[in-house]
Amino acid sequence: MTMQLSRSDAEDFLIKEAALLDAWKLEEWAELFTEDGEYLVPATDDPDGKPGASLFLIYDDRHRLGERAKRLLKKTAHAESPHSRTRHMTSNVAVGESSNGAIAVSCNFVVFRSRMEVTNIYPGHAEYLLVSNGSGLRIRSKKAVLDVDALRPHGKISIIL
Repeated sequence: MTMQLSRSDAEDFLIKEAALLDAWKLEEWAELFTEDGEYLVPATDDPDGKPGASLFLIYDDRHRLGERAKRLLKKTAHAESPHSRTRHMTSNVAVGESSNGAIAVSCNFVVFRSRMEVTNIYPGHAEYLLVSNGSGLRIRSKKAVLDVDALRPHGKISIIL
C-alpha cells in the first residue's frame, strides 16, 4: 500500500516539530521518531556524506536522540543552561516519493538561536522519511544539512536543528 501525504499535512507536521523544539519539549520531540528512527547532521565540509563512510556532527539512533533530549534538559548541560531561545522557521516543503512504507519530505530551514546576548543563525535544508502509524505521522529519519561552510562563529551545535 502506497502512503499518501499532502504538502499541507507534511508542512503542518513540520510546524508541530518546530514548535516542540522552540518550547524545549525535547522529550516530546524525541517521541515523534519511530523505534528505528535516526537524527543526522552531516559535517559542513561533507554535506552529502554517507553514514559509515563519513564523519557526522550528529548521528543519533532512536535511543541516543532520546538521551540527547534528556541531557539537554538537565541543568548540568552547561552549553544550554539556561536554555537558548530558538526559533525554527520551515519553508519550501516538498513531498516526494513513497518507498518501503515511508514518504520522503524535504524543506528549507533557518534556526535562530539567542543566548547570552549573542544570536546565531543556522540555515539549511532537511530531508525526512515520514511514516504513518495509524494515529499520525512519525519520523523514521531526519537529516539536517547545514548550508554553511564552517561552524564558526557558532563553534558547535548544542541545540536540535
